[in-house]
Order: sequence, then C-alpha cells, then structure tokens
Amino acid sequence: MVWREGDTGVEVLLVHRPRYDDWTLPKGKADPGESDEDTARREVAEETGLECALGAELPPVDYVDNQGRPKHVRYWVMQATGERPWAPNAEVDERVWMRVPVARDALSYDRDITVLDAFEAAR
Repeated sequence: MVWREGDTGVEVLLVHRPRYDDWTLPKGKADPGESDEDTARREVAEETGLECALGAELPPVDYVDNQGRPKHVRYWVMQATGERPWAPNAEVDERVWMRVPVARDALSYDRDITVLDAFEAAR
C-alpha cells in the first residue's frame, strides 16, 4: 500500500491495468531467490516508478485469479520517498494518487478494500 502526504492529507496510489481494465494496488511476482520484501519494493518501482520505504506489514490476501490459480499476496505500508522516470506501459497504463475515501470507491476488488482498511487502521 503505497502512500504519501498530499496537499490535503494522506493519499494512496492505485494503478490501472489495461489487460484487466481494473484499478488495483501495485503487486507482483517474486524473482527466484528474492525475498517478499525485496519483491514488494522492486515491483512497486517497476510498475509505478516510485522508490518506497517499507513499513509495517499488512494482513495478506488470498484469492483465486481468473485462471483458477490460488494467489497469496503480502502487502506492506510503503511510503513514497523518490521517483524515477515512468511511462505508461502494457502492464500499468495509469497511476493515480487518491484520498482514501475516493480510493475505496475506485478499487475494483473487495480484497483491495480490505488492504486499504488495514492501512487506515495501522496509521
């Protein structure tokens, strides 16, 4: 759960994935031998161009994807600390900072709202 302090308070980052036409939280798959924490930092950087400081771990999410595969996703509170060049691509074509109430309405999946609620409780 990537966040920053915006002009009007805390904002969280959502990404749009054109393949699924959904709004979700940045996430991804580990490279061989990579820790979950390193995966989280790398995937967020790759998907959004943002460098982040890893904070508290949030509750994991388990679900079955549209191919019928079980997924287990770990999330952390991640504060944006820097940015490198980023351009829309086939995996993520938009990234948007939103206040928490707006993000709650924009997210495509209830499981992401659960992560957002845990983030709010942890703050």
